[in-house]
Amino acid sequence: MTNELLQDLEWRGLLYQQTDAEGMEKLLNEQKVSLYVGVDPTADSMHIGHIVPLLTLRRFQKAGHKPILLVGGATGTVGDPSGRSEERQLQTMEQVEKNVQGLKKQMERLFDFSSHTENGAVLVNNNDWVGPMTLIDFLRDYGKLINVNYILNKDTVASRLDSGISFTEFAYTLIQGIDFNHLYDHHNVRIQVGGSDQWGNITTGLEMIRKTHDENAKAFGITIPLVTKADGTKFGKTAGGAVWLDAAKTSPYEFYQFWINTADADVVKYLKIFTFLTREEIEGLAASVEEEPHLRKAQKALAEEMTSLIHGEEGLEAAERITKALFSGDLKALSVEEMKVAFAGVPSVEVAKEDKNIVELIVEAGISSSKRQAREDVTNGAISVNGEKITDLEYVIDVKDRLEDAFSIIRRGKKKYHMVKFV
Repeated sequence: MTNELLQDLEWRGLLYQQTDAEGMEKLLNEQKVSLYVGVDPTADSMHIGHIVPLLTLRRFQKAGHKPILLVGGATGTVGDPSGRSEERQLQTMEQVEKNVQGLKKQMERLFDFSSHTENGAVLVNNNDWVGPMTLIDFLRDYGKLINVNYILNKDTVASRLDSGISFTEFAYTLIQGIDFNHLYDHHNVRIQVGGSDQWGNITTGLEMIRKTHDENAKAFGITIPLVTKADGTKFGKTAGGAVWLDAAKTSPYEFYQFWINTADADVVKYLKIFTFLTREEIEGLAASVEEEPHLRKAQKALAEEMTSLIHGEEGLEAAERITKALFSGDLKALSVEEMKVAFAGVPSVEVAKEDKNIVELIVEAGISSSKRQAREDVTNGAISVNGEKITDLEYVIDVKDRLEDAFSIIRRGKKKYHMVKFV
């Protein structure tokens, strides 16, 4: 089974670096092992760039191995220099704890935490063992183990020497090394999984384990390549910023739209990396991309799988309902809250809250360029208010058209939506 798992990870493009690949494969073939991934609580939600190592760990759980999920309540207060050209802004302990709680909820959606199974996921917080540690404990028990030159040779540190790096971030790799060492002793963790930027931190942990245990101690590290688009640009960003897992930051509809708008050149790669669809299913969708790209079956499958995984069936149903309503132009199927979500990014304008003739309103709101154009738009059936087509030049927009007595959604033509806010 393990050989099949590693072959599947290879096929999905999820293996980048490994320490002692043969030894690790032998270990995985011989026994069920505990593996861990760490996430620092730099925000109260993860974004989609965070979840590739977690989803990889979930694949190990599906193969019978035990995932240990570490939320960095301690490391989050220090700041990882990996992938950064400047010092992180330190957070208060209160903010870190708030962030920890947010990440816990999201991890519980991704993993099986069943306590009655041998491989049920376990959630840990490194502040539980790093927090009580005194400075003298840190320096004597761990600082003594790692040579300064060893840390200077880490890419994440070396790249910051010219621009400057504080001792706080310089020492970050030691704390992550302590984590791996602690989990080796207390949770029988034998493998750490992380993004490619975590290689230096993972190997520090291996060095600590080597120096604090006898020669029979065996631990390993795996890193996953950075996910990029086919054109080489950064994955996981939109015009509005990061794509978050928290529905309050990125709605299920926006989340769904991110995935369904994936380019043909990227969609098969993302299906392999992010979904749990089988090889046969993905190869079938890959053939569809080649033979019938206009149907966008692969993008639809990707959007459905990811939205269901992160937001559940209810979130997926809402996203699909909004998508269908916008495509058809029939907004009557949407609730007021769904309208707010669907049209959060469309052009908006504020007008006085008073009853107003449709022609006057769309000119004032800048939807039509002049009264003459506005009259043509109305009589030609090009204007809809909250999904209802308006063709009467004498129609008055009043309280019945103001959703929550606060806004109306006006469409001109097939796709040009505007939100008119009444103040």
